[in-house]
Amino acid sequence: MKIRDIALIGILSGTITAGKLALSFIPNVEIVTLLFIVYTVVFGYKKVLLVSLVFTTTEVFIYGFSTWFLVYYVIWPILIIITELMKKMVKSEYGYATVGAIFGYTFGAFFAVVESFFYGAAYGWAYWVRGILFDLLHGTSNFIIILVLFKPIVDILNRLEKAYYKN
Repeated sequence: MKIRDIALIGILSGTITAGKLALSFIPNVEIVTLLFIVYTVVFGYKKVLLVSLVFTTTEVFIYGFSTWFLVYYVIWPILIIITELMKKMVKSEYGYATVGAIFGYTFGAFFAVVESFFYGAAYGWAYWVRGILFDLLHGTSNFIIILVLFKPIVDILNRLEKAYYKN
């Protein structure tokens, strides 16, 4: 790995963290999903898996330890791998927006499963049911955000990537 790759991973991780913090006042509306999808499409899954590791570790430093960080260390790499597998098949932002929507709709269910391991099935079920409205907002906002911002951000990053890696 080159120094410029390490710098890129830091920059991408920082933009995801900053984007999450900037929208944190709106419940379950975020650009983290969009950015992981876009970064995977432009820079490939190997670099972006490292970005997810740095991002999640940064989140732990900001918010502290709890069961949520276990899910973050798994759920973001799953999204990255799904995006990488889709890259050759999907040529439109609609495909990625659909993945983002499904990801948002099921986000709480992933957490409920982990919560069930620690606190029992009843707690996991209650956790998921209590958050269904937030999951609906999360999935719907992911769909809209990805549909609107995917193509412009990919175009910008493709131009920047060509300039950055042309040597």
